[in-house]
Amino acid sequence: MPGREAKNLWLVAASLLFYAFSGLWYVLLLLFSVFCNYLAGLFVSRRKSVLYAAVAVNLGILGIFKYLTFLVQTVDRLPGVTIPAPSIVLPVGISFFTFQGLSYVIDVYRNERLKSTHFRDVLLYIALFPQLVAGPIIRYEDVADEIHSRRNTLEQLAKGLRRFIVGLSKKLLIADICGNVVALIYNADRSVLDSRTAWLAAVCYLMQIYFDFSGYSDMAIGLGLCFGFHFKENFNYPYISASIQEFWRRWHISLSTWFREYLYIPLGGNRKGKAKTYWNKLIVFFCTGLWHGANWTFIVWGLWHGFFIVAEDAVKKLFGLEKHGKDGQNPACAVLKHLYTLLVVLVGFVIFRADNMGQAFSMIGAMFSGGSASAQTGLLAQCLTPLTLFALAVGLVGSTPVLPLVCRKAEQQTGSVYACLQALSYAGVLALLLVDILHLSAASYVPFIYFQF
Repeated sequence: MPGREAKNLWLVAASLLFYAFSGLWYVLLLLFSVFCNYLAGLFVSRRKSVLYAAVAVNLGILGIFKYLTFLVQTVDRLPGVTIPAPSIVLPVGISFFTFQGLSYVIDVYRNERLKSTHFRDVLLYIALFPQLVAGPIIRYEDVADEIHSRRNTLEQLAKGLRRFIVGLSKKLLIADICGNVVALIYNADRSVLDSRTAWLAAVCYLMQIYFDFSGYSDMAIGLGLCFGFHFKENFNYPYISASIQEFWRRWHISLSTWFREYLYIPLGGNRKGKAKTYWNKLIVFFCTGLWHGANWTFIVWGLWHGFFIVAEDAVKKLFGLEKHGKDGQNPACAVLKHLYTLLVVLVGFVIFRADNMGQAFSMIGAMFSGGSASAQTGLLAQCLTPLTLFALAVGLVGSTPVLPLVCRKAEQQTGSVYACLQALSYAGVLALLLVDILHLSAASYVPFIYFQF
């Protein structure tokens, strides 16, 4: 058997074994999903009936496992309605592998040359374990060539492992530490919550969700590189954004790109007038929120971002701001734009993290009104530890492009200087790995946030 085919079969077997730890039944579900999309890809070329059937099957699987219980519970709140809600366990990563399957069928419908006649290739594309359960969402055309022909070198392996360790460290040493604070405050009685603890929870979650998810993306990209795959970046320092539109060009890039390519543009994009454009954007962000989970907090979070996306565009049109470039921009205005964006994102994530809208309103109310008069300082002292301050400080630096700038400066060095810096970088990640192992041995297991999606 040729080397490439053997490697692919080993990766398929490893990926299915990896996913089997979530439950053997879900492996069968994954295989069924992949087979349906593979079969649709064989016959979908310019056949809308096959495309519609594939979309219906994919969304049907997603709807049953992810949204049926939520839908029944919502309808059950209507007067005179009594429907027992089914108890359905959400398969890990179902939103990710469903969207990849959909993108494959739609892309083949648009361009028959992307069609694969080999089931194992489509299976490897969708089930490849580094990105299977939490992304990034990749398109078949981005990895098709590497499925058929890829190179593995020691340098590539070293870079991949380095990227993996950096991602793991983001998760363990920043996200999990900040997450402990978030859990303490969100689970605390409302009577001990004041503005200081509410703001601390909001800022900590801002760090937790970014370093948790970008950390997983780093691990997926790093592992992919070890096996010869080059996945696209999923984050580009979103917290330096000066608008919500820019934020979504930098945050969860694979998801925002997916919705733009497969929902926003098919709806008409910006080609049918301003009113229709704004409506299309609100639909996209409603679906973006719903994609994250079957809870009104996710839907409101999506619409929250959609509202500001539309508002920013409307303000630019109203005042003609789209005609002015960044040159000559007032520094004070630039700072205000960054602060505005961070505030919108932060409040949005308070809603995103809440168990329900009541808790979200309670947290936001405490942030901006001071909370209960009977609030105590014990919770704040319990949360604001040196370890928390360290994680926040490292997270603040890590969420800006300071380190990449330093790395680019280092790459400009030549000869022995560059070799020395490279050696130091690998020594540094080995030290990080040791710290990660020590942390894992002392801490309890905390799953990645996006495992639930």
